[in-house]
Amino acid sequence: MLDILVIAPHPDDAELGMAGAILKFKKEGRRVGILDLTSGEPTPHGTPELRQRETAAATEVLGIDWRENLGLPNRALEATIENRAKLAGVIRQQKPRWLFAPYWVDAHPDHIAATQLVEAARFWAKLTKTDLPGEPHHPQRIYNYYCVHLKMTAQPAFVLDITDEWEQKLAAIRCYESQFITGRPTTPPVFIDALRDEAAYWGKAIGTRYGEPFTCREPVGLQSMHGLI
Repeated sequence: MLDILVIAPHPDDAELGMAGAILKFKKEGRRVGILDLTSGEPTPHGTPELRQRETAAATEVLGIDWRENLGLPNRALEATIENRAKLAGVIRQQKPRWLFAPYWVDAHPDHIAATQLVEAARFWAKLTKTDLPGEPHHPQRIYNYYCVHLKMTAQPAFVLDITDEWEQKLAAIRCYESQFITGRPTTPPVFIDALRDEAAYWGKAIGTRYGEPFTCREPVGLQSMHGLI
């Protein structure tokens, strides 16, 4: 059973959007898992076998408790009834308290479909009188991380300080060499530079060095103001 399940359209989306948060959750003693919905292939410089090796390396850097791939088709991800049942079954078996899904506005159709799928599967996971595996379970919240292909200005509900986790997050992202290093421009600013600048921007917004933004369709509840920066 997991405390947190991060659902990613492709391997590397969880790392890009919220590896810092994942690392912080693990430091707090929470059980964290990632469910990649597709293989992420084909891509210009990747292969299914290479992506599997890269994902395994990033998983080791993150030190998470569980990671699986739902095996849905890359570039053709849809929020179908069949896919909803598959995801709801995973939620019922892993019983996470919180789900993390991509932000719902994006240029990438797979990212949009992923969030639609997560929201529908969360509802289905609590149903009784069904042939879904496991017992009914309803995660308390869906939080949304930003890993978008749009040049947009995010308006997050909160920003998490990941200053202490930044270097390890960067190490996890570098594991995906076929996606972020091979074949990319070598003249600064390179892709990794842009990621650092973005994290620094969100850190500046909350008075820290690096940050990760998150949002939520539902109100974010607090038991106290103790954790606020």
